[in-house]
Formats: sequence, C-alpha cells, structure tokens
Amino acid sequence: MPLIAGLGLGLCAQAVSAADRQYDAHFDPSTHPKVAALVDELVEQGIERDWLTDTLSDAGYRQSVLDAMAGAAERHLRWDQYRAIFLKPARIERGAAFIAEHREAFDRAEAVYGVPAPVIAAIIGVETDYGRVTGSHRVLDSLATLAFHHPKRGDFFRGELAAFLEITHQAGVAPGSLKGSYAGAMGYPQFIPTSYRAYAVDFDDDGVRDLWRNPVDAIGSVANYFAEHGWRPEGELYVDASGPQTPPASIDFNQTRPPYAKLSTLAEAGVEAESPDRLAANAEVIPLALDLADGAYRYRLGLHNFYVITRYNHSHLYAMAVTELAEAIAREESA
Repeated sequence: MPLIAGLGLGLCAQAVSAADRQYDAHFDPSTHPKVAALVDELVEQGIERDWLTDTLSDAGYRQSVLDAMAGAAERHLRWDQYRAIFLKPARIERGAAFIAEHREAFDRAEAVYGVPAPVIAAIIGVETDYGRVTGSHRVLDSLATLAFHHPKRGDFFRGELAAFLEITHQAGVAPGSLKGSYAGAMGYPQFIPTSYRAYAVDFDDDGVRDLWRNPVDAIGSVANYFAEHGWRPEGELYVDASGPQTPPASIDFNQTRPPYAKLSTLAEAGVEAESPDRLAANAEVIPLALDLADGAYRYRLGLHNFYVITRYNHSHLYAMAVTELAEAIAREESA
C-alpha cells in the first residue's frame, strides 16, 4: 500500500463481515452533500455525472474497514512476532520460484530501474504472497467508507477514491467489480490508487497497466516505484550493530525518515556498527532497535535504501520484514 504504499495483505486480509453485507444508500449523492461535492469536482475533470452517481450510489458502508484500520499489526506487534508472519519457509520458497517463473521480467526490471529481483519479489511476497491473497474487500466500498467516515484521514482517502474513480473510468472497468485490501490497495503489489496512477507501468508493452492480473506489470511497477523514490543501485540496506540491553533514551530509534543519526552520536550512547568499515566515518543512519520476546533488542543501522523501502509502507517493521525476506529469497535462489 503502497500506503503508505501497501498494508501487507499477507498480514491482515479481512473478510467482509455479515454485518457489512447489506448495502445502503449512504453514498448516494442526492442525499449526501460531501459525495455530491466529489461528483461535481470529477465532472469538471470530464467524467460523466450519471456514471459517477450510479457508481457511488452502489458503494456500501463497511464498519469492518474502519475496525481493520484501527488494528493494523504494525502498531502493536513486537519485531519477532511481526517477522514470524512473513519469514516462513513456504513464502521464501515461493519467492524464489516466483523469480524463476518471471526471470526475464525481473532481470529487465533490475537493468532498467536498478532494483534487485529479491527486493521486488519480497515486496510482492509481503503484500500478497505473490498474488495469492490480493484482498476480499470491494475497493469502492473501502475507499468510500474511509473517505467519508475515517475520523482523521478522510481527506487522504477522499483523494484515493477520486483517483480510483478516474482510473476505472479511463480503463472502462466497473469499479464495483474490483477487490483489494481494507485500505483500498490493489493487485499484486497493493498499490493505492494514487500510486497506481503515478507509478504503475505497462512492463510487457501490451498497452494496459494491469496490476490485478499481470505479474510482469507488477514487477516493473514495484521497481519503478522504488526508482522514483530514490533507490540507489548497488546500495546496501543496513548494517548490524551492537548496543546496550535497553535502548538509550537519548537516541530517537525506528524513525522512518531519511538517515538522520550520526555514527559518533550513536557511539557515545553505546550503539556501534559491527562492521564499521562498511560505513563512511561521517555517515548518517537510521538507528533501529528491534524488540524481541525475551525483552532483548536487536540493533541495526538502516541506510538510504532501507529508507526507500519505508516509502512503500511507513513502518520500520514492514521495511525490515521486506529486507529479511529478500535476503532469505536470495539465499534460496543460490542454494
């Protein structure tokens, strides 16, 4: 998602609850002024009013979507719990097999965008288990619910709903026919609509950007997303570090922003790279303290490309799960 590029459907695919199955007229523009205002805006952009009215009147309110947003696992799991969801032997094996099946596309993506195959595969593996779990929610319902009922992020999701309507109208696809995550993320890589519009590519040159059914387009689109967010070819993701039993309060750990902590400052607090020769003396890093079941912490220092992964999902746990899955897939490939 990316959502925030993608929310990891492999983590939390939610079924439509029985209480949600009955549609209502909650998003009928004739009875909902905020929906009517969105229709007016999109009509000015060239979309037919009747099409918009019919589409939004078909949208259903979903309380389960709001509940799922409030309970995202990135907010309450320890690192070892989060890691266990994705670093399973079957998912690692499927990742290597997915690369082998689409080797030409992965090789071309790395040549064009500079992103290694295991990293691209790991994103798709975390998001949808390589297209096996792409979501059970109607995207139209999810986005309408979030746009007009999310207590804090309604404006954000209003923009996503508008982009979704533009994309489906342009493609001649019935909006109500498409399913995705509870947050409105779609297809193999779980792009939200604005990311789909901005970063999806027609990587097999068939004239269609199709992330729902076409893994080749998905592979190219993930690589393009990273390239557009500053991926550095040949750049490392992190280095291991050592540190005290309890993370020093003076260090701002696990922040998903560009590398911001100086090595000298970290060393003064007792956090040091285990392979300092891999870093420039004046390097800045993202200090990571990953909590484990026994109360201990694993320290790592995220580098620029680790930050780029957080542009896909603004969670340090997500980025580290992608990183470790990519490493495991690479080992499986070479075994």
